Amino acid sequence: MKNVLITIVMVVAFGAFLPGCEKPETETGASSEAKSEDTHIHADGSSHDAHGDEAKDEDHEHDEVSLGTASVGDMKVEFAQSHGKIEAGKEGHLVVKLPYNDKGATIVRAWIGTSDRLKSTVGKSEYAPSHDDYDVHAMAPDPLPENTMWWIEIQKPDGKKFVGSIKPLAD
Repeated sequence: MKNVLITIVMVVAFGAFLPGCEKPETETGASSEAKSEDTHIHADGSSHDAHGDEAKDEDHEHDEVSLGTASVGDMKVEFAQSHGKIEAGKEGHLVVKLPYNDKGATIVRAWIGTSDRLKSTVGKSEYAPSHDDYDVHAMAPDPLPENTMWWIEIQKPDGKKFVGSIKPLAD
């Protein structure tokens, strides 16, 4: 009986130190569920809203520079790059606009480098419903290989995958 009582006390005491099931709060005190639809995750794991820390204006846009369109499978996909030019060992940001709207059901991945992904970090996109596009953050390899490209893999909801590439903004 004494052992059962000690076990119960230990379980209750241990349970007091476990975190609750509540959603974590952001710096503003809102739960992570209440964060902006435009929040995106960087390749290093950090996140911020797509408009930057100071931006309060709903009409503010990224510092996006159009890369044009490229064929990925049988699709013509629009691309833009933001957060500056691609640099060795630095994070790049690619915005992918698909020729259809599936409300984020497609999986979009991208990496900087060569088609074989050698020394590249593959970033998985986040869908931004307010813009109907996908944001991808990926780290550029160091050193950058010759003929560095943005490589994009699009996996449709039916599981079919398509790969294409587009020339990045670089020095």
